[in-house]
Amino acid sequence: MDLDVVQSSQTTEVGSYFVANYPPFSAWSAEHLPAVMSALDAPAAATRNGRQPAPLGLYLHIPFCRKRCKFCYFRVYTDKNSGDVDVYLNALAREAALYAERAALKGRQFEFVYFGGGTPSFLSNEQLTRLIDRVSEHWLWENAREVTFECEPGTLKKHKLETIKAIGTTRLSLGVEHFDDEILTLNGRAHKSPEIFAAYDWAREVGFKQINIDLIAGMLGETELKWKETVDQALALQPDSITIYQMELPHNTVISQESKSTGGVSLIAGWETKRAWVDHAFRVFEEAGYVVSSGYTLAKPTPPVPPLAGGGEVMSPPLARGGQAMSHPLARGGEGGFVYRDAIWHGADMIGTGVASFSHASGVHFQNIDSWEGYVGALLDRNELPIARALPITDHQRLIRELVLQLKLGRIDAGYFRGKFGVEIADAFGEAFQSLIDDGFAAIDGDDIRLTRPGLLQVDGLLPRFYEPRFQNVRYT
Repeated sequence: MDLDVVQSSQTTEVGSYFVANYPPFSAWSAEHLPAVMSALDAPAAATRNGRQPAPLGLYLHIPFCRKRCKFCYFRVYTDKNSGDVDVYLNALAREAALYAERAALKGRQFEFVYFGGGTPSFLSNEQLTRLIDRVSEHWLWENAREVTFECEPGTLKKHKLETIKAIGTTRLSLGVEHFDDEILTLNGRAHKSPEIFAAYDWAREVGFKQINIDLIAGMLGETELKWKETVDQALALQPDSITIYQMELPHNTVISQESKSTGGVSLIAGWETKRAWVDHAFRVFEEAGYVVSSGYTLAKPTPPVPPLAGGGEVMSPPLARGGQAMSHPLARGGEGGFVYRDAIWHGADMIGTGVASFSHASGVHFQNIDSWEGYVGALLDRNELPIARALPITDHQRLIRELVLQLKLGRIDAGYFRGKFGVEIADAFGEAFQSLIDDGFAAIDGDDIRLTRPGLLQVDGLLPRFYEPRFQNVRYT
């Protein structure tokens, strides 16, 4: 298969499926680096509707893991010692300090913060505390609406969770992935199920406002029975939210390399099977009172809270079974909320720090250097931002980016786009929307555009229909 984006095949072939941004990353290049500096050195522009600049978030990439999972495609390291980790954290803190000096960011506070990886909980209590102390010399997030911290269950003890909470974490995300130990081992996960249950109990005792657990449908060795048992065990924990991904095979994963060595034979379940498994999970959680809030997430419903400051419009209501709108929106920042997700999908700026991290600020996409030596060297040897490639985007591309990302919610409001961009999306993207309707994946009622359940379960494969022609058949990464 020549293309990197898998769109229609029912077999899980090697290639990227999940859509995280637009235009595709393959369009970003070093030639656009001057646009990044121009954007960072100019005061942040007001939003189209005249309000203050877009909400701002911070992402901190902690690229260390005990083991590399066979399905992982992120920049992670499993061979670094404590001294190496300290060097990296020094570079990370320096990067945060350099951003604090830029005109586009001065005076702005973070509405959301996200510790991702890798495994942020790989850090010791002392390393984490030192990092926060260094970053806090330049940035504070005491008023952030959400601070998310990703964890691998096997790296946790109660005292570490207490440290994670003490730095301001409001949302703890546990990378459970599965409850079957044989499947966890087969897929290269470092933890086992007893560590999941211990970590979850400690997290509840420590008192996090929101606990999310991640699952993956279609891992190596998955069967229908094992999946149903995993769904039941996840529900028994009663998490505040749950995120369920469908296994994909980007080119740089161990499973992808093994698949190529066997002549491209798929080693995991096909897309139709994975969609059926996710649908089963959705229905089990819905019957227990959870609400589907995107193609991957469910949450316990909570009362709404005020919208984001600085042009962050309120998200569309979540979906009931079959794609109908629910009457009670999910909270932003409370239990069950997804502030990071909703802010990004509604056009927020985000500064991504760490090796290979992605950012967006003042209409420009950019990504950091993706090698250890290049990233650390830029910051600690040359005292410069470690940016490798970029892409300034047009207003039309901003519109498409928000449109395709918000479609992942399963429902979008045409009035939002009319107010923010001055565009009637039903007309501007009439052919794409009609194709979804004809295929049974969507329905339109005035400004209300909804995906059906079959459409929601394969939403990433539908999004390229809205791309500009030059990006519809290109490598995604």
